[in-house]
Amino acid sequence: MTLSHASVAALFDRLYGDHLTAFERTRSLLDGTAKLAEAVISVLGSGGKLLLCGNGGSAADAQHIATEFTVRFETTRPGLPAIALTTDTSALTAASNDLGYARVFARQVDALGRPGDMLIGFTTSGDSPNVVAALEAAAAAGLHTACLTGRDGGDVARRGLAEHCLIVPHDRTARIQEMHIFLGHLLCAAADEAFTPPAG
Repeated sequence: MTLSHASVAALFDRLYGDHLTAFERTRSLLDGTAKLAEAVISVLGSGGKLLLCGNGGSAADAQHIATEFTVRFETTRPGLPAIALTTDTSALTAASNDLGYARVFARQVDALGRPGDMLIGFTTSGDSPNVVAALEAAAAAGLHTACLTGRDGGDVARRGLAEHCLIVPHDRTARIQEMHIFLGHLLCAAADEAFTPPAG
């Protein structure tokens, strides 16, 4: 099976155009994103931590963004506490086996979360049962809550499960995930601005 140069070029143009459309629509989230960035800075500045979770590609997004906080993004600043709840295979398999997959993140929130921390969920549909359960557990434990989602926001938006809910106005999972990484990087850039020591 081969694919011609022209076919690849046409695919590039189609996906690129779709990506630009997603970016233009995502600009409508500016106000909500600013409020979330302020909340993240407040949590970290008050000694709290971030817990992040998601499934599949969104699990990778949670890990990606958590690492940008703990290691570095673009500046030399102190490491900031962020934990991806998707990385401990023993915890994930034990919780799945003993409690059911819908509780894999909620159980970790119960164990690791403290009042004043923040849970950030990633779910392109807004309907992922384990992210929904994690948001519920976080709210019950006194954590701040945020969710990056898409389409119509799903169960998370309908039930108002997140204090900060950024709904990417697009229907395609790939475009939503691309916007989630952009929004996550914006949060990391805000942290760089807030926590990088002055030069000299």
